Amino acid sequence: MALRLSSGARLGLANTEGLKSIFNGGLIDIYTGGQPASADYAETGTKLVRISLISGTSSTSGLTFGTAAANALPKSGAVWSGLIAVAGVAGYFRLYATAGTSGTSGTDRRIDGNVGLSGSDLVVANSSLALGATLTIDTFTLTVPASA
Repeated sequence: MALRLSSGARLGLANTEGLKSIFNGGLIDIYTGGQPASADYAETGTKLVRISLISGTSSTSGLTFGTAAANALPKSGAVWSGLIAVAGVAGYFRLYATAGTSGTSGTDRRIDGNVGLSGSDLVVANSSLALGATLTIDTFTLTVPASA
């Protein structure tokens, strides 16, 4: 797994915020290529799709998470999806907090992870995304690692 938390996300966790409070209402963008070396760095590759609640059709389209259990925070039962704006092969995702600020930042709350068919941080049915199709995320879980 290759999850990378931004400095802002780590600071929020070190203070009084939890993963759910930081990322409820956020969005996921999926890009081509490899993820940046840090979630503080600007996005690389081409943005293929933005994932929101029901493809952003509701007035409150930010993603929602369920109830944490066993050190893991799952997506809610709501539909997470997006209309693919550019065709390409998914390489990594960036989960943004509600602000959804892109570019280089040492304060924005973000998580990067890899995208793939299995064994990835974000598993998709097909990593080759077709223009105009809808990508639906059926399962997604942020797991807090155990100490060594």
